[in-house]
Amino acid sequence: MVRHLRRSYNLTLQQAGERSGLAPSTISKIENGHISPTYDNILRLAAGLGIDVAELFAPQPEIARTGRRAVTRSGEGVHHPTPQYDYEMLATELSKKRFTPLRATIHARSPKEFKQLIAHRGEEFFYVLSGSVELHTEHYEPTLLNPGDSAYFDSTMGHALCSVSEEDAVVLWISSHIDL
Repeated sequence: MVRHLRRSYNLTLQQAGERSGLAPSTISKIENGHISPTYDNILRLAAGLGIDVAELFAPQPEIARTGRRAVTRSGEGVHHPTPQYDYEMLATELSKKRFTPLRATIHARSPKEFKQLIAHRGEEFFYVLSGSVELHTEHYEPTLLNPGDSAYFDSTMGHALCSVSEEDAVVLWISSHIDL
């Protein structure tokens, strides 16, 4: 889908790289399925192409209309696995959303599993559905959250979520990626 979108805007890999802040080789590897992009890279690609994140995953995004809605049945979201998280993108058929809803399974057990804490524009909210997680952020001590707990934070502050229970934790994650 990334290659199709990039080409539909008549962008070379170099131009897409300049717009998104990613190396052209990274975009090529994503397009060819050689690497799975991090959530931060997904946000960068969407911003660089001037599109909603969902458009990177939905085959044909719906035109925004008044009174629009989306229903995602259990397990039918668009899955995007990464080494640290398995994302299930929800409401992907809607484009131009102001936030991205995700169901995420947390595999990471330590912030050391990340090259660095993730930071991007916007704000985030997550609600722990199962398992226990530890929220790691710049400026704050790690915070333990259990089922029913939630957190809201500024995404420009480096952050990572780690499962601290025996099983992978599952959270409902909502991320805005608009300029605030």
